[in-house]
Amino acid sequence: MNIIKTRIPEVLLIEPAVFKDERGLFMELFHASRYAVHGLVEPFVQDNYSVSRKDTLRGLHYQLKNPQAKLVQVIEGAVFDVAVDIRLGSPSYGQWVAEILSDENNKQLYVPPGFAHGFCVLSETARFIYKCTDVYTPNDEYGVLWSDQGLAIDWPISTPVLSSKDRQFQVLANIDQSCLPVYAA
Repeated sequence: MNIIKTRIPEVLLIEPAVFKDERGLFMELFHASRYAVHGLVEPFVQDNYSVSRKDTLRGLHYQLKNPQAKLVQVIEGAVFDVAVDIRLGSPSYGQWVAEILSDENNKQLYVPPGFAHGFCVLSETARFIYKCTDVYTPNDEYGVLWSDQGLAIDWPISTPVLSSKDRQFQVLANIDQSCLPVYAA
């Protein structure tokens, strides 16, 4: 397993060991003690799975009272995956990291609590799995508008398929600060 720090050090790109032969491939999706060696020690309590079609954009989502760290991976297809630091007082506040995750590269992205997360689908369909450190709480769900020009995320699609909820999020600069996480050094 190879762990790569991104330009926001708390967001980690993980390259699991993949064993391929004429039968196919094998890899561990998660092994608690191996991830703990790299500082990922919080317990994951919920696993999620989504299937999305090409040009779907999900996000940018976060929870405030029940913040979730996420370990995300694509098991079929390809996505452009984004983590945005929205922690008030953080040295990287308003900055984002993006990685292409696919069934070909088998990479994972670790998104810490306090970050908004989203992805758009690059392939015809994508099967996306992720582990969370807290359960989904519908009345604690917040979001940042995907097209926030202040963030200037370089999305590889211009006309995404969005949920009505995701269309209504505000830009980061207009979100009430009481609805944003706070950076703890």
